[in-house]
Amino acid sequence: MKFSSLFSSILALFICPFVSAGEGSSTPATGNEKIGSALRFKAKNIKGKEVDLADYQGNVVLFVNVASKCGLTPQYEQLQALHKKFSGRGLRVLGFPANQFGKQEPGTDSEISVFCKENYDVSFDMFSKVVVKGEGICGLYRHLTSSDAKPKGKGGISWNFEKVLVGRDGEVRARFSPRTKPDSKAFIAAVEAALTAAK
Repeated sequence: MKFSSLFSSILALFICPFVSAGEGSSTPATGNEKIGSALRFKAKNIKGKEVDLADYQGNVVLFVNVASKCGLTPQYEQLQALHKKFSGRGLRVLGFPANQFGKQEPGTDSEISVFCKENYDVSFDMFSKVVVKGEGICGLYRHLTSSDAKPKGKGGISWNFEKVLVGRDGEVRARFSPRTKPDSKAFIAAVEAALTAAK
């Protein structure tokens, strides 16, 4: 090997670990873990602070687009119960308010936060209102809905309270329709399977 080639190879070993990764690339998590594709995004939480979703790597993450004035809004209670039951085993429930369906989430982030706390004592992580379908869809939901995860399969979000389950490896594992209740046997079985699966 020529000296110049050898020098370049050695130099690359020192430089590469410090190159910051852009959206859609792998970055170190803990040890030799790689960030799964569903967690390579950033989002603002309901208090306006930017959150790197890579921080959830290693957990099972449930993404739910939520709304305060929907017939399915009582699912908040079941989601909170799910959070309390499984958070100790590594389940993280993430609520993303969206106003695309029947304009059933018209409030501000502050109003949504108060509503969730006062009515359902929500303690799982809530995020700032986002667009989950159609024009202006955020990158996170564009990715989540592109996966052909069963039982629902790929395609746009159909209504409030659709559920996307991401495994400990950061990849989409299952997707459920809005009317699938968080306490249903099929849903609980999917959560259990994701929690017990290897990273």
